[in-house]
Amino acid sequence: MTAPLVAGIDTSTQSVKVVVRDAETGAFVRSGSASHPNATQVDPRVWWEALQVAVERAGGLDGVVAVSVGGQQHGMVTLDADGEPVRPAMLWNDNSSGRQARELVAELGAERWASETGTVPVASITATKLRWLAEHEPENAARVAAVCLPHDYLTWRLRGSTDIAELTTDRSDASGTGYFSGRTGEYLPDLLGHAFGRSDLVLPRVADIRESVGRAAGLGIDAIVGPGTGDNAGAALALGLGPGDVLLSVGTSGVVSAIVTQQPADPTGLVAGFSDATGNYLPLVATVNCAQVLDATRELLGVDYDELARLALAAPAGSNGLSFVPYLHGERTPNLPDAAGAIHGVTHASYTRESLARAAFEAIVCGLGVGLDAVRVLGLEVASLRLVGGAAKSPALREVAPSVLGHDIVLPAPGEYVADGVARQAAWVLAAQTDAAADLPAWPELGGAPVEVATAPSAPHVREQYALAAPLHLTREG
Repeated sequence: MTAPLVAGIDTSTQSVKVVVRDAETGAFVRSGSASHPNATQVDPRVWWEALQVAVERAGGLDGVVAVSVGGQQHGMVTLDADGEPVRPAMLWNDNSSGRQARELVAELGAERWASETGTVPVASITATKLRWLAEHEPENAARVAAVCLPHDYLTWRLRGSTDIAELTTDRSDASGTGYFSGRTGEYLPDLLGHAFGRSDLVLPRVADIRESVGRAAGLGIDAIVGPGTGDNAGAALALGLGPGDVLLSVGTSGVVSAIVTQQPADPTGLVAGFSDATGNYLPLVATVNCAQVLDATRELLGVDYDELARLALAAPAGSNGLSFVPYLHGERTPNLPDAAGAIHGVTHASYTRESLARAAFEAIVCGLGVGLDAVRVLGLEVASLRLVGGAAKSPALREVAPSVLGHDIVLPAPGEYVADGVARQAAWVLAAQTDAAADLPAWPELGGAPVEVATAPSAPHVREQYALAAPLHLTREG
């Protein structure tokens, strides 16, 4: 008898990925992906188009009996009463609502936001984008009947639904909206109304973590659909993170996250107290500027990624005194949406291709270090650091990260962690159909055994140097 299969779908900032696995063992079966526009505002219908291409490239979904969707958090997807997008979705990396975020914090106070939602609003949070929409596009705002997030939209389309009343989400993604309490599991209509000017919107029903939310009618297969989850929660699920395990993700954004049992409330706004995909919490710190800093530096120097790494490794820790403040797109941590980057410490010795290359790597790791410190302040004792993401493949980052952070770095085997994590959730939902109390399936860690533990001599002077340079960032006007 053929073993049942499950599928995990990741709708990320740049593409949609599909991974198919054995429901019982977690063994990899096949996968496919399709790119879509990499922008800060995107028509959500292109995610559905990309999903269909990704499924085809994965060899179809024959044999798949359960599927879940993971996706980029925070994005504002607005739908009218007929379920049609009102405007392009504003994604997490759209910093247009920086002023609105500051105003919301000033109006209600950081303590209240942190206490009620676990998060102090910044430009990435959905509530701030709704305030921006109400102020800048009042005609569009008046047409909005429902608001959801990217993974909610794709789950809804996967089910073949056109009824906005059938939108669903999960607690992890809901916890990043700015109008949901992870502690109570309920939306906070007063905060939604305060941000948007009205609270009569249809919001996705928050499904139970083991619940089937429907069937995959949208792709013509007879498979149950799980509630899905946010991208960071999905990656944590794939890697089996436990207490004290910290995940450093270096992709389009830089992310520091860990699993805890109590929702943190950080009124400084550095740490977002999101929920995870299992009933715990996922304190998270994110930076906007990560892999694109390496991309920009590579393009400036006219080299490929291998040569960028070679140049960086030819310079000493500290880049001969050169510090790169990498606020190419503003920044979320620290909350500086209107900031511009800067380069400091330019001398005859540091004004080299090698120093600039290493300074780019050190810059993104220093940003992660700020996040790691913030999580530690909340009481987390770090047992291990794991490094994942596209940039984690670079030998330069594998040397720079342990050097700058002063801690050995575990490098899991490369994988599509978000898609793998929601595939695991799909297997959980499948098992719950016959046993409502079923545990998370005992799959091996989907990243496989660590392929390497990266070590390097600690270089605390790098972060000290960066800490002096970062406050000297520029603004968009200056």
